[in-house]
Amino acid sequence: MFRTLLLGAFFAISAVPALAADVARGEARVTTIFDHPLPSVPGKSLRGVLVEYGPGGSSPSHTHAASAFITATVVEGAVRSRINDGPEKVFHVGESFVEMPGDHHGVSANASDVESSKLLAVFVVDTDDTKLTMPDRP
Repeated sequence: MFRTLLLGAFFAISAVPALAADVARGEARVTTIFDHPLPSVPGKSLRGVLVEYGPGGSSPSHTHAASAFITATVVEGAVRSRINDGPEKVFHVGESFVEMPGDHHGVSANASDVESSKLLAVFVVDTDDTKLTMPDRP
């Protein structure tokens, strides 16, 4: 079931680039692409978020909703990431990483200053959590 939802989300976002304008250099755009309550897990939802980075783009360091378990898969280009005090790593198309509840995402950025990149972040989160991401600085 989970794998089917992920595959469906991947195919759904493959049409997004044709519909959306390119993300500007140095910018990031975040779009919720699905949000489904989990019928077998009352009070939990599965949310898919497409994160698009223009060349050299990044997101500020942040944490997520306290209930959030996240798996992120690069669907275009390459993304730099650092979770907690771990090493900074570059993930390429098809590679994934996870964030556990309470993790700090210190680096989330396009690994290229020339090409765009995208990742699909899939959250398992309390249905009542409306704010998924909290930047370190307002």
